[in-house]
Amino acid sequence: QVQLVESGGGLVQPGGSLRLSCAASGIIFSIYTMGWYRQAPGKQRESVATIGSRGTPNYADSVKGRFTISRDNAKNTVYLQMNSLKPEDTAVYYCHVQQRSQNYWGQGTQVTVSS
Repeated sequence: QVQLVESGGGLVQPGGSLRLSCAASGIIFSIYTMGWYRQAPGKQRESVATIGSRGTPNYADSVKGRFTISRDNAKNTVYLQMNSLKPEDTAVYYCHVQQRSQNYWGQGTQVTVSS
């Protein structure tokens, strides 16, 4: 059974930083692309960043230069370091993996950027 558990969200002031973590179980973590998505109130869920099995990252234009995705295959964990946060980054952030055409999501972690 695939499980993804996010942590690290919270309230931060504009310009601040947060680090999200996603611990995965039930999969051979090292062979899968992992992703972070977010959904703001009233908006569709959107891709923020993905990282391939070899560590190649991809970012949405809106977060390039501010966010960094990384993975630790020994810990079955993917991270999202978020710097220079803006109010428009406020959303619920979800971890994602696709295994055999099945999408799996974590429960989400709230990130609120506000003064």
